Amino acid sequence: MPQIIFLPHDELCPEGKVIEADVGESICDAALREGIEIEHACEKSCACTTCHVIVREGYDSLEESDELEDDMLDKAWGLEPESRLSCQALVGGDDLVVEIPRYTINQVSERH
Repeated sequence: MPQIIFLPHDELCPEGKVIEADVGESICDAALREGIEIEHACEKSCACTTCHVIVREGYDSLEESDELEDDMLDKAWGLEPESRLSCQALVGGDDLVVEIPRYTINQVSERH
């Protein structure tokens, strides 16, 4: 069973967390199941970017993103080449190291 290693995030998992995930389970579902309250404003329907994560290790083990996810990611705060929407990124056979960005697009817009 692959592991997802979440790097520390000030609010969601200050000390980081290592969880087990099922192959084919989304990063978002695995996080929520283990008490990491990652934001998912569109209820995981690939209609927002609030569940944006950066896959620091294991990125190539994920299925490729589709055009809809890529279009949504273009709107994400802090986009990087290894960015994915956690509701769409399905765990493959390899362990993952995941960073939850400090802000979501919702949080950035609330501050301005």
